[in-house]
Amino acid sequence: MPWGERSTVSLRREFVMLARQEGSNFAELCRRHGIQRRIGYKWLERYRREGEAGLLDRSRRPVGSPNRTAARIEAAVIKLRDKHPCWGARKLAHRLRDLGHEDIPSVSTITAILHRHGLIDPKASASHQAFVRFEHERPNGLWQMDFKGHFGTAKGRCHPLTMLDDHSRFALKIAACADEQLKTVVGVVKSVFQRYGLPERMLTDNGAPWGSPWNSGETRSFTAFEVWLMRLGVGISHGRPRHPQTQGKDERFHRTLKAEVIGERVWRNLEECDRAFEAWRHVYNAERPHQALDFTTPAKRYAFSPRPFPKELPTIDYGPGAIVRKVYDQGRISFEGYVFEVGKAFIGQPVALRPTTIDGRYDVFFCLTKVAELDLTDPGS
Repeated sequence: MPWGERSTVSLRREFVMLARQEGSNFAELCRRHGIQRRIGYKWLERYRREGEAGLLDRSRRPVGSPNRTAARIEAAVIKLRDKHPCWGARKLAHRLRDLGHEDIPSVSTITAILHRHGLIDPKASASHQAFVRFEHERPNGLWQMDFKGHFGTAKGRCHPLTMLDDHSRFALKIAACADEQLKTVVGVVKSVFQRYGLPERMLTDNGAPWGSPWNSGETRSFTAFEVWLMRLGVGISHGRPRHPQTQGKDERFHRTLKAEVIGERVWRNLEECDRAFEAWRHVYNAERPHQALDFTTPAKRYAFSPRPFPKELPTIDYGPGAIVRKVYDQGRISFEGYVFEVGKAFIGQPVALRPTTIDGRYDVFFCLTKVAELDLTDPGS
């Protein structure tokens, strides 16, 4: 989408951050952002000469100043805190430094400033607890995705759908959705794939439309959403039931989204939600220092995936000699005179049967994913 139709300065900032990553494919990045390469080079050069100030319209002044007095630095701390009331002293210090301020006070001094101006809730400060953090070793190795709890607007409910890169904490999308249906989710995920490429794997919870990993019996239950991801070569994992900490980063992201954006605000409609979400997403990615990232920003650790989203779903080819069966009505296949259940999500799709080391037993694969097991010695199991 051309920059003129969205938050221009925020998209310039995201573009520059990603383009400066080592190994970035500049032409592909321009294509995904919907701009010509000469425009991309222009903003890279302006950023090189002037920093973030070069991304602003020429009529606007740079944010930072190298000659702040102590009083002016204190005023800068208060102003930034007023803009981001949920940021602590460490985030404020790192962001002031990023903005070009010199003689930044120590974290303890900034904390004292906040206390002096009544900007820290003692109860909230006392209840703060450190998090144990784990992360994937590289960008796009794992994305987390989930719906945050819905809230009301003057024209119906908003269901925020969030997508987060596990390694960098880069917020790929915050979508204001009218519902949590499959068609809605696929539309959002497809737009993210088109912009950032394909991840290796996605992590979701056990609710709709992702699907529960297990049904009431012992057979794995797959969903149409998972089948679509398999066709794209994207793996999918589910968090353990009743264990939201499996998606800890997305859960923490939701709390931050609630505190810094949603709050108790009265919203008019989904369009207003989308505008606010997108504006804050760029603050979160490119401005807000992240403690788990040594107070750098997610955009500085993220790089778009080298796996582009295909224009058409890849052809399923199991290779010569494969035992292939098409899944028919009710999600079943026929093999050696017996009928086996594979799953309704695969109706109309070809699956491959591969013999195991145990005589009479076969693993059933859809694309590269094992989806079922067959036992000819006990076909009723």
